[in-house]
Amino acid sequence: MSGSSLTAGEYLVRLLESYGVDLIFGIPGVHTVELYRGLPATKIRHVTPRHEQGAGFMADGYARVTGKPGVCFIVTGPGMTNIATAMGQAYADSVPMLVISAVNAREQLAMGQGRLHELPSQRNLVAGVSAFSHTLLDPDQLPEVMARAFTVFNSQRPRPVHIEIPLDVIVAPAGHLPTQAWPLPAKASAGAVDIEKAASILKSARRPLIVAGGGAADAAAEITAIAGKLDAPVFTTINGRGILKPGHPLALNGNLGMEPLLEELAASDAILAIGTEFGETEMYPEPKPLDFGGPLIRIDIDPLQLAAGLRCDLPIAADAKLAACALSAALGEGRPAGEGEARAKAVRAKVEAGLWPACRVHGRLMEIVTKTLPDAVVAGDQTEPVYAVNQFYQAPQPRSFFNSSTGYGTLGYGLPAAFGAKLGAPDRPSVCLIGDGGLQFSLQELASAVESRIATAVIIWNNTSYGEIKAFMADRDIPQIGVDIFTPDFVGLSRALGCAAALPGTIEELTQELAASATRDVPTVIEIRAGSSLASALAQ
Repeated sequence: MSGSSLTAGEYLVRLLESYGVDLIFGIPGVHTVELYRGLPATKIRHVTPRHEQGAGFMADGYARVTGKPGVCFIVTGPGMTNIATAMGQAYADSVPMLVISAVNAREQLAMGQGRLHELPSQRNLVAGVSAFSHTLLDPDQLPEVMARAFTVFNSQRPRPVHIEIPLDVIVAPAGHLPTQAWPLPAKASAGAVDIEKAASILKSARRPLIVAGGGAADAAAEITAIAGKLDAPVFTTINGRGILKPGHPLALNGNLGMEPLLEELAASDAILAIGTEFGETEMYPEPKPLDFGGPLIRIDIDPLQLAAGLRCDLPIAADAKLAACALSAALGEGRPAGEGEARAKAVRAKVEAGLWPACRVHGRLMEIVTKTLPDAVVAGDQTEPVYAVNQFYQAPQPRSFFNSSTGYGTLGYGLPAAFGAKLGAPDRPSVCLIGDGGLQFSLQELASAVESRIATAVIIWNNTSYGEIKAFMADRDIPQIGVDIFTPDFVGLSRALGCAAALPGTIEELTQELAASATRDVPTVIEIRAGSSLASALAQ
């Protein structure tokens, strides 16, 4: 087809390809089929989830591993209400996601005529879970609107963007438009004066401490260098795991709500926080007020985040990697090694001494996973293994460990997110940690993974309940209603959906199934039942 005869829908996919998009998650519907007409003319791969929420979670996992936006084609109305939850998780955790949907024709918008999939306003629906939502009223707007979206992903705090295209605009002529991506603005650098102030504060500190979050995932080398120059222990949030390599002597464990970490924050005479909002979901099982023993320096790409939650003494609005690089240079050669490693070791020992019994079980589980599947990407749900593993797991590299216990906190996230992660990093093993309750939110996505040949080890912790909520209710003397749930035959269901599946009884069998998962081209579902002989063996 010549460029002059392209429709807006056909032009759109070519424009996406020019921005480096290589994968789209979507479920075709009568309102979006024209977006698919031009796909064969591109190299973009399409994956079909079984639910729009699954599409969003897959896009989320893909984006977290690659740093590129996950892209979704979503049908009008129910498609948008379905994906809104996934957009909420991505919004809370600053994950880039581009959601492109149809909407009723321009003359039908907001008329309330009972049209198919009609909503009063899709834009209003997703306003709270997107950086912006735009209704495309003319194909000529596409280059500019797409440039705005990718500017958010590249140069601002990355969050979902929604673009809706009326049915009559999707088929309108657009062959006259250029398909080249617009040049994007550079990421924000830190001011030289602020960097010098930060360096001065940190150089004079005797007990500096670093807190690094998911916003610093691309600044691992620079943060490691700063930690060495300052002889400063480093606490990484859940989304920041992997910034320090496993076994680094300055690495801390636990979470910011634990007494050893609270004590260390209070004893530190300078705190450098990079790419973190100090969210309450980093303080399991309940948030605690933070007391800093010295000035707080915060570096964040989002200026408004620097004025949220905690008062800081030196706010620096800048890209984490650029700012950390400048700060490392300003620190010079650094100081000789002192008490930093001893401080970190002492905190780690105190945290480990206070861990609850489940941490031993799931710690052993993760040892087996790590040994059997080195360099794995681990995506988790809201489930006992994840809450336990969050306290001590050291990811092999950044963008390798994430779960829905943070931010928005959605059940059913882990399975499709692990599939999206595998698609984003096909050469690395993919592991999903999920409970029997959360799995039933998104079990159908196993069929999508089989269809798309996605190899992932899906580890189910089956306690036949919403275990975390059940324990929460019991601790507060609340009747435990609605938390003991029927669970199906996961192994049988998984096999019926085309997966490999097993119920291992020993550690050896577990290891064998994990190893086999990396050789297959479909998911390997591994069920572990609480109270089983395998669970008992993991506890030893």
